[in-house]
Amino acid sequence: MSYTIDDLRQIMAQLRSEQGCNWDKQQTFESLVPYAIEEAHEVAEAVNSKNYQHLCEELGDLLLQVVFHAQIAQEQQLFSFDDVVNSISQKMIRRHPHVFAEQTELSPEQVSTQWASIKAQEKQQAVDKTSYLLDQVASGQPALTRAEKLQKTVAKMGFDWNDTRAVILKIREELDEIDLALRETPETVEEELGDLLFCTVNLARHLKLDSEQTLKKANDKFTRRFNFIEDQLRQRDKGFADTNLAEMEHFWQLAKMAEIKG
Repeated sequence: MSYTIDDLRQIMAQLRSEQGCNWDKQQTFESLVPYAIEEAHEVAEAVNSKNYQHLCEELGDLLLQVVFHAQIAQEQQLFSFDDVVNSISQKMIRRHPHVFAEQTELSPEQVSTQWASIKAQEKQQAVDKTSYLLDQVASGQPALTRAEKLQKTVAKMGFDWNDTRAVILKIREELDEIDLALRETPETVEEELGDLLFCTVNLARHLKLDSEQTLKKANDKFTRRFNFIEDQLRQRDKGFADTNLAEMEHFWQLAKMAEIKG
């Protein structure tokens, strides 16, 4: 049997009904947020691993989160799933005037700049208080992702370095400031380290690399190499308590050599 989006909405409505599931009934917007974030990350993982059957499943899990939130909103008479669909449809048409209105061919870079400009105009019209360009960059994102989006947003307005080497020099400057803070003002170390991380994201952006994915790959590499250390210790009937840093460093170097040899 094949199900449709309407079937999924009905399933969720039944799960939330008086005769439904006790776990589903007690969920709120707030309690579901971690699940929505987790499902988005699992979609990214499926894409990165090129496991497209798994991607289909994970997209379904992410869609469920949308339907779940919309069902709660409908119960509270805030909005419905149809309102969600209508809102995003209007937004896509509004932010693509070169397709739906003017029929103008734009480059991907021009489309991105136009999108940001229209989005900023929408923000300005939506509120009475003073709004800012960077209000459009959601604060609830992972910090690396938000840093990159903040930088991309202001870069479109011309606030950016033109030379990657200038970013590298800035990173060296931030390292020197951390060194100085450690010696003279330890209370500012966190702030200085934050500046260094922000600059590192900037370097990734200039190198056309996604900082979140770049760090993820580094995490995966670290995991592989540390697993190698653990395997080597097991082969010797040893645990971490029975070894020292020098021995673990030796195995780490062996892991690196094994990767280079392929």
